[in-house]
Amino acid sequence: MRRASWQEYQKEIADNKYYYARSCIRQNFFPGSERAFLDILTNDLGVDIFDDPLHTSCTGIGYHSDVVPLETIMTVVARQFSLMAEAGYENFISSCITSFGIYNEVLATWEEFPETEERTRRYLREATGRELVKPRSIAHTSDIMFHHRHSIARRAKRRLVNLYTGESLRVVEHIGCHYAKIFPKSGIGGSEFPYVLAGMIEAWGGDVVDYPERRHCCGFGFRNYLVQANRGSSIANSHKKLESMAPYKPDFIVANCPGCAMFLDKWQYAISEMDGTTYGANGRGIPVLTYEEMAGLVLGYDPWELGMQFHQVDVEPLLDKLGVEYNPDAKYLGRDGKLIGRPRAVAVNGCGVELGLRR
Repeated sequence: MRRASWQEYQKEIADNKYYYARSCIRQNFFPGSERAFLDILTNDLGVDIFDDPLHTSCTGIGYHSDVVPLETIMTVVARQFSLMAEAGYENFISSCITSFGIYNEVLATWEEFPETEERTRRYLREATGRELVKPRSIAHTSDIMFHHRHSIARRAKRRLVNLYTGESLRVVEHIGCHYAKIFPKSGIGGSEFPYVLAGMIEAWGGDVVDYPERRHCCGFGFRNYLVQANRGSSIANSHKKLESMAPYKPDFIVANCPGCAMFLDKWQYAISEMDGTTYGANGRGIPVLTYEEMAGLVLGYDPWELGMQFHQVDVEPLLDKLGVEYNPDAKYLGRDGKLIGRPRAVAVNGCGVELGLRR
């Protein structure tokens, strides 16, 4: 039984009626994950969620890269909130973890400095004619999936169990820095004991892997991402994490940040090209999933509909362990059924990479 003090690490999460703010970079990294989130909530759980075509990027990448000023991003955020109220919603949920940090930072700034909020209201009114209405609740989409994890478990077509051994799959969970390290009380479990992904893994039958660098940053960082000369810092951080987790033989990694999932996946190929090192079983990489992909597999979704063909590390060994039926010939087919191209070469020891497309 958890101690009463654990309640201090919880947060209120609305049950229904969500205003959904998409991520600008997730559409490029993992285009199927946001679609899967909407499908799971709408079709499997019967939840009211509004995907508003009018909202924009929060401009968080520009803000953290010192391109977008603070007052500009606060006005952009105020516009997002006004769109939410105009649509008749009050529970704001963000797909991007950096956006989630931005929204919490702006709300905290307004609370601490009321004159800044009044100035933002004026800027919003002058620029758009809109009025700011702050949300009743704000959550990251991984919070929402966590909140409904038991409902998903009851509808599960399979569990996170190895079909061949009957044992729970060993899962590394990676929490994005912007989820709880900036505002610890905004995340489930805070920055010390983040439970948002671990709770999903446990509810769906998996085993959470603990290892020394579990809370170490993946190394994404926007300046690392944007400035080529800084990318050595990014890969060094991912390398540190992968070296630390490898002895524990995880079956896959799951992350709740689009950048973390992308880098932990794609840096594995870069490392294999640099020195021939791979971290998974049989000379392969360790598959890296988004939490929507993990939930989708549990619910019986087709892996290619989830967009798992866009991963650098091949996911087929994990699909086989789970007993997922899939058509290998459909992996590179577009929505119209036409071939979009196949990998011409693969990386060292089985990390997939599209070095060129063969039509």
